[in-house]
Amino acid sequence: MSLLYEYETYSIIGAAIEVHKELGAGFLESVYQEALEKEFILREIPFKREASINIFYKGEVLRKTYIADFICYDKIILELKALSALTNEHFAQILNYLIATQTKIGLLINFGKNSLEHKRIINENNIRDNPRKSADQKEVP
Repeated sequence: MSLLYEYETYSIIGAAIEVHKELGAGFLESVYQEALEKEFILREIPFKREASINIFYKGEVLRKTYIADFICYDKIILELKALSALTNEHFAQILNYLIATQTKIGLLINFGKNSLEHKRIINENNIRDNPRKSADQKEVP
């Protein structure tokens, strides 16, 4: 069984690995964001940087929007970090973004360690796919 958006997520992770390999740990998140933008261009990965996404509340669009670090392939939210460790709050943050924006999948990428850390997060309560589905969300490695 293949993963949701497997090709796309592996392409994004590959670009992030290349950036981490080149820069290593220790820079601010904004440095990695700029370098990753350049790597996406080199690899022809479609993206929007600091993209504004609508937030929904009970089916209604709010005036306040969420600014994603990147939206890749028009369907994957990419949240970047440059921290010594990820916490449950970071996972909750991206899951909340997925639910509030009605997006199906996100990647949480941490450049702050000696080895690149990445997690694939799936919103199984995607309202676009099934508005009456129960609220079961899970993280997928």
